[in-house]
Amino acid sequence: MDILAQYHSGDEADSASGTEHSDSESSPVAKKTKVDVAPEVSTDDFATVRYLPSITTKEITHNIPYAELSRPVAGPANPFSDPTKANRNILTGFVEEHVMSDFTFDRMSRTYNNFGYAAHPDSNGDFIVGDLSKAIANNGAQVGERIKRQSNKKRKAAGDPADLDNFAGPWAKYEGENVGDHPVGPTEEEVEEAEALSDKKPEKKSDDMEAGTERTTFHGKSEVDYAGRTYMHVPSDLDVDLHGEPGSKECFLPKQLIHTWTGHTKAVNAIRFFPNSAHLLLSCSMDSKVKIWDVYHERRCLRTYMGHTKGVRDITFTNDGRRFLTASYDKYLKLWDTETGQCISRFTTKRIPYCVRFNPDEDKQHVFLAGCADKKIYQFDSRTGEVTQEYDQHLGPVNTITFVDDNRRFVTTSDDKTLRAWEYDIPVVIKYVAEPSMHSMPAVTLSPNRKWLACQSLDNQIVIYSARDRFRLNRKKVFRGHLVAGYACQPNFSPDGRYVMSGDSEGRMWFWDWKTCKVYKKFKAHDGVVVGCEWNPHETSKVATCSWDGTIKYWD
Repeated sequence: MDILAQYHSGDEADSASGTEHSDSESSPVAKKTKVDVAPEVSTDDFATVRYLPSITTKEITHNIPYAELSRPVAGPANPFSDPTKANRNILTGFVEEHVMSDFTFDRMSRTYNNFGYAAHPDSNGDFIVGDLSKAIANNGAQVGERIKRQSNKKRKAAGDPADLDNFAGPWAKYEGENVGDHPVGPTEEEVEEAEALSDKKPEKKSDDMEAGTERTTFHGKSEVDYAGRTYMHVPSDLDVDLHGEPGSKECFLPKQLIHTWTGHTKAVNAIRFFPNSAHLLLSCSMDSKVKIWDVYHERRCLRTYMGHTKGVRDITFTNDGRRFLTASYDKYLKLWDTETGQCISRFTTKRIPYCVRFNPDEDKQHVFLAGCADKKIYQFDSRTGEVTQEYDQHLGPVNTITFVDDNRRFVTTSDDKTLRAWEYDIPVVIKYVAEPSMHSMPAVTLSPNRKWLACQSLDNQIVIYSARDRFRLNRKKVFRGHLVAGYACQPNFSPDGRYVMSGDSEGRMWFWDWKTCKVYKKFKAHDGVVVGCEWNPHETSKVATCSWDGTIKYWD
């Protein structure tokens, strides 16, 4: 378009004086042409009200077309917005689609990955992309053509089957194949290497500790006092009757922290008071150590038992407290002497034991049960070290073992979300409790009156089952409020049975009333998960807690 124009160069005075010239008198002037460099912009959006609602609008009274939502406020239309077109906009330009079959694309991709070159998709195979020298050496052959070229080789004659020495049969070689006679059997170098490996002794696994390597450390000044008594002696210089009957006094809720035991370097998994007197506290940790602590007097660590190569999962005392068992993730169960720290026996099933319990009967203190990860409960005789019975009915790892009904039966829970009751020494389930609404119960505690089982369910509640013949669920007794999903937080009772307590995953302690099931008290106890809690049987308001933060705390 011609945009040049001739302009009249008349007298400035005439233009200043305002005189007008007629068209006949003036020189011819070309018409001016208007040129728009920018594309046309629709101004309909500015002249009309848009259909888009305001951000404060809560209700829309009409349907908004998609074109109205995607239309720009001002500016040229997108030339590539048409989905029928082959190219479209991206951040770095536009993409142009190319029609190609899956077979052709896979063939070109494999040829390029294997040979370093491929045929250009638009050149019908005439133009090569990639290493040109390799393409020339292979005559531009693709993957399928190269395989076909190799398959064109002819085999040699199979020979006469009657000639056993020269008959090749289907094992005949290809023509031009130069293959020498390979020796049969290993070479001399392979034989020497095999003999050198056979002379080496197999390395011992780090988690397989030899018997007799267990050791112990006493942390006090002297193992005996002036009268020749060890820490096993029940102290008599206290204002508390440590020989009294547990639960004979009314219990009260703790209010403050009175002591913190810090000696473990990793999470503490369980704590147990010394039987009957409770003047000592036993703890096991993921640092593979077991420690015993003084509850009264100086409240310090008395002895450390070291004999496991991995974390200790569970511990349990005999009735007199002179011995205790440890179950560890190194797949070993070990029997220890509480006073001297000597490891008496070692037991293993080649499976991880999750819980261990002695038979509470006085005449069966040499028998204990261990629930393992292979879904079985093993019954051991500590005198011979042999397994005397196996209870195999669960469909998941066994988490708890609880003796009930005057120790004639015991109840087990597992990851299979069931509760099963067994007759002692008879591997037959006498009661099977499983409902669709049940969750796994990794921690169970027997009430002081031995009538109820408090089971920590992983749906954030404590459910109660009867510990008698029928093992029914008590639907009126449910304790809620805490968060324990995914953690085996041990519940417990006060010695008089008035309160139920438990820790949770947020480091808090919870106390419920047994009759009303209402939360009486909760407080922040630890920085980590509170997995264990024990009520002192002779103190009315003293509770010990252990946590994954590696500490044990004593509350009053």
